[in-house]
Amino acid sequence: MEKITHYKTISQLHEKSGYPAPAHPLLSLMTCKELMSYSLGESRFTGDFYMIALKKIKSGYVLYGKTRYDHDNGSMVFMKPRQIIEVSNVQFAEKGFVIFVHEDYLAGHSLYEQIRKYGYFEYEINEALHVSPAEEMVIWDLYDKIRAEYDGDPDELSRDIILSHIDSILKYSDRFYKRQFTDRSANVSTTTVKKFQEVLKHYFDTGQHKKQGLPTVNSLAGNMFLSTRYLSDVLKQQTGKNAMEHIHLYLIGEAKNQLLSSDDNVSGIAYQLGFESPSYFTRLFKKVVGVTPGQYKEQFTA
Repeated sequence: MEKITHYKTISQLHEKSGYPAPAHPLLSLMTCKELMSYSLGESRFTGDFYMIALKKIKSGYVLYGKTRYDHDNGSMVFMKPRQIIEVSNVQFAEKGFVIFVHEDYLAGHSLYEQIRKYGYFEYEINEALHVSPAEEMVIWDLYDKIRAEYDGDPDELSRDIILSHIDSILKYSDRFYKRQFTDRSANVSTTTVKKFQEVLKHYFDTGQHKKQGLPTVNSLAGNMFLSTRYLSDVLKQQTGKNAMEHIHLYLIGEAKNQLLSSDDNVSGIAYQLGFESPSYFTRLFKKVVGVTPGQYKEQFTA
């Protein structure tokens, strides 16, 4: 099994990578010079810190989870603590930056909870944020402000100012991701919605629900080579409903058809659809439709 090293501190990562110690033990800023080549850590690693990076890769690769990234367009990637990362012999086509923020640096600040709400930290690296030149300028301006505080003489306000700028980077990134979903709606996002519907239908058409039970968002996303969070966010942006809601709507649609076209009772239909218990099926049906399966059938057969 391939070795995975865990770094509890950013200083440990710097040391293993051959970099000077960071100016702050819980925060590291690195500006990647043009065509600079670098690797991080030893082989694959995890750490107790977040990573925010803006880069355009010329050669080499980054492995995030199980997904390889070697994109040559300008993009931002976001990595959460304890996510497996590998960075090997990367050369940048243009200047970029990497920010490491230890989770302890956020302790006691509102960003400690807020950062967990940004779904893109759950995305795979092939779902990176592709920024426009104007958006890139916004991000660089915020990075430069962080850098000025980081390199200056620290005082009691330094941490709050730095975290406010990091928070702004994250908020702008959230906005830019929504723009990306919208801009790509004519192709990528629409294709994602269509593909999801096809994968969901295939799951039931091939009888997988009878062997494996109800489909999960994770399994369907895996079949599409997407992260669970990215899939749900694209669906939510394009249709107003997340992946689980789409699964529920599909199940209810199948249930309605069976209730009106067969003599099977509610329990039988529940088990045929893959539910572990009729009571869960009944609760979900009533939540979505407003009446129980039995009441629904009575409306049309009375």
